[in-house]
Amino acid sequence: MVSYRRSRVAGGTYFFTVTLRNRQVSTLVERIDELRLVVKRAREEHPFRIDAFVVLPEHLHTVWTLPADDGDYAGRWRQIKGRFTRTLVKGGVALSKNSKGEYNLWQRRYWEHRIRDEEDFRRHIEYIHFNPVKHGLVKRVRDWPYSTFHKFVRQGVYPLDWAGSELDGEGEYGE
Repeated sequence: MVSYRRSRVAGGTYFFTVTLRNRQVSTLVERIDELRLVVKRAREEHPFRIDAFVVLPEHLHTVWTLPADDGDYAGRWRQIKGRFTRTLVKGGVALSKNSKGEYNLWQRRYWEHRIRDEEDFRRHIEYIHFNPVKHGLVKRVRDWPYSTFHKFVRQGVYPLDWAGSELDGEGEYGE
């Protein structure tokens, strides 16, 4: 069995990609209200700052900053994934189970990257916000509703036409 080593730094800032097992579904956007609620509850119980977030049909990207005395992002993801799954099951969504009796909603693991510096932070935030365009879901960043991009526009960080027009898909947006 492979031994996964994760970088756990109290107060660290991390980029995550979390994916559903079935990449052909739209569960995350179809159930966006439930997802928002479980993330909110996780933050209430185990605080962390969401620096950026985008939800796509079958995966999400986010950057979190943990409290200065806490490096347990894995526990937070376990809580979010488990609660979201249980919420769907309670809501009547039929989910298959694996041979261990676990629901097959999420991919078992997730991608995590500890942010190293301001440039790394900027690139990952841009990657998050540009991702719906990259996946062909919209032609302009501003047209995707499930993103903190809109908050960044309200705060004056980005102009509404950030990343160019619908014809300008070239640029350095993340990894």
